[in-house]
Amino acid sequence: MAFERLGEEIRAAIAAGAFPGAVVRVARGAEVLFHDAFGHRSLEPERTPMRPDTTFDLSSLTKPLATTTALMLLVKERKVQLDDRVTRFLPNFGVHGKTHVTFRHLLAHCSGLAAWRPFFKDLRRLERQGRASFVASRGAKEWVYEQIHRERPEYELGTQAVYSDLGFMLLGELVELVAGTGLDRFCHERVFRPLGLRSTAFVDLARLRARKLVPVSEAIAPTERCPWRKRVLCGEVHDDNAWAMGGVAGHAGLFATAADVDTLAARLVTCWRGGDEFVPRDVVREFWRRDPLVPGSTWALGWDTPSPSGSSAGRHVSPESVGHLGFTGTSIWIDLARDVRIVLLTNRVHPSRDNDRIRDARPRIHDAAMEALEA
Repeated sequence: MAFERLGEEIRAAIAAGAFPGAVVRVARGAEVLFHDAFGHRSLEPERTPMRPDTTFDLSSLTKPLATTTALMLLVKERKVQLDDRVTRFLPNFGVHGKTHVTFRHLLAHCSGLAAWRPFFKDLRRLERQGRASFVASRGAKEWVYEQIHRERPEYELGTQAVYSDLGFMLLGELVELVAGTGLDRFCHERVFRPLGLRSTAFVDLARLRARKLVPVSEAIAPTERCPWRKRVLCGEVHDDNAWAMGGVAGHAGLFATAADVDTLAARLVTCWRGGDEFVPRDVVREFWRRDPLVPGSTWALGWDTPSPSGSSAGRHVSPESVGHLGFTGTSIWIDLARDVRIVLLTNRVHPSRDNDRIRDARPRIHDAAMEALEA
């Protein structure tokens, strides 16, 4: 099968400075049709080549692959229901009129919560004021949760779709509360290990410090030269708030290879078709159905669906598709009608986040992949 144009589009994007390098994996059903690496894993402090097995900071792919999958399992076990109110588990969250917010609202990004807050700045300030080693501690994480509980809604519940990191931070807290363990440990024991995902994990910064461990940087794509951490980030989460929370959060923090991302997606597709009880068919279909709460919203539950025009998924994916993007330059799209999965992992924020050229490159890359499949 000819994937020449796919390679040409990726090389053109690298030449245009959209990202230093990329790993792409295209699969249909159980068959991997294309899996290759392009460009450079790093430009600073030295130039090194990208490899197909490079591990990436997945950024917001954490939302569907870790947090949402964890919630699917909790729904399967009837420990939570999608229409449970958050206040069933977190009574203090109900202040400022948030009493009626449910898991469904959080997953569909229509809870009324703000998109983002610079919690990391407040945590750094508190540390400078005398809370020794506060940033990236368990106490810092609890402090962030408390701020979200106290948040005032920015719009009326269920009337807008506003992509919200805060909502998924809260979902991470809810998973930990219901499961009785950390989000990273729950995902490792219930998702990553059972599915054989050997390169998929959160990087718990407190554990690294306590055991004096160092990530294997040669296997990981670095991200930004962080202006406030004063170093090129590699093996520690790029997202500022996730880092300040200790590296494990519901909205960001997951690292994985393209092969592992595809393996997890393939398993969920098999469940969606009814061929696997890892997650029951009805549960996956409920999560992957575009949510009707907000007219015109493209969001399903924890996953996105293609926009009618201008979608990052390109022009050829069917309306029966789900996917998600990550700020660091990662994405996955699953065309359920064609049984096709496209994983595109880049580190477009290396060495700086001030680069949005990937917006133009992504749909062209996806179009090239789909055209190769159709040919």
